[in-house]
Amino acid sequence: MKLNTLVIDDEPIALEKLRKYVDKVPFLQLAGACRNGIEATALMASENIDVIFTDINMPDMSGMDFVASLTRRPLVVFITAYAEYAVDSYRLSAIDYLLKPYGFADFQRAANKVLEQYNLRNGSKEEAEVPAATGPGTNDADKSIFIKADYRFIRISLSDIRYIKGYGEYLQIYTRGSSSPILTLSNFSAIKEKLSDRFLQVHRSYIVNMDSVESISKGRIVMDQDTSIPIGDSYKDAFQNYVFTHSVGSSPKK
Repeated sequence: MKLNTLVIDDEPIALEKLRKYVDKVPFLQLAGACRNGIEATALMASENIDVIFTDINMPDMSGMDFVASLTRRPLVVFITAYAEYAVDSYRLSAIDYLLKPYGFADFQRAANKVLEQYNLRNGSKEEAEVPAATGPGTNDADKSIFIKADYRFIRISLSDIRYIKGYGEYLQIYTRGSSSPILTLSNFSAIKEKLSDRFLQVHRSYIVNMDSVESISKGRIVMDQDTSIPIGDSYKDAFQNYVFTHSVGSSPKK
């Protein structure tokens, strides 16, 4: 079984990248590659499409406007360079979203989610994921939590969570090895109950796994060369106390 796949992006290089990625996934079959929603609408009039991978930011008609205009909506994965569009994409019942720049591993992960949802819609059986027991005394390396996303519960090891960003009614959970966060409808109060003391809320919008911090400089927490997180005024005392109790050494005297 192969899923008829439509890819849409107004940038030629990005569109070619989507073509190649679709060809690499055994259960996907390219039905068309379009540069905008107008071309895609015309193609869908003659093709039965199972899944759409579409960029959001396009001239004339955005990817979201295109999907919202469809009377029969296939499975959809949105692509964007802006994480804030993730919330709107899920309101259109998107299966997943890819955050630019993304690689084949991210695309494959999204494709797998599409296949799982396709099987669910078509009556295929899916094994239930049973939460593993956790409790006092469990090491962070072994302890895990289950995050509800994409119509299922995803198990994540606490040690794999780098940081969590609060965004409106949603949480974006950034994990090791993935450029795209997991999006779930929840809040800080709910998730903080499941986290260990290695996780600190450092800003009204951020919780950080201190084991994932590279450095701290000029009032910001550096997670990697592309990501730094601000420390909110209300959280400075608790943060500085944590750093003080987990640090060794001092600056040399001049």
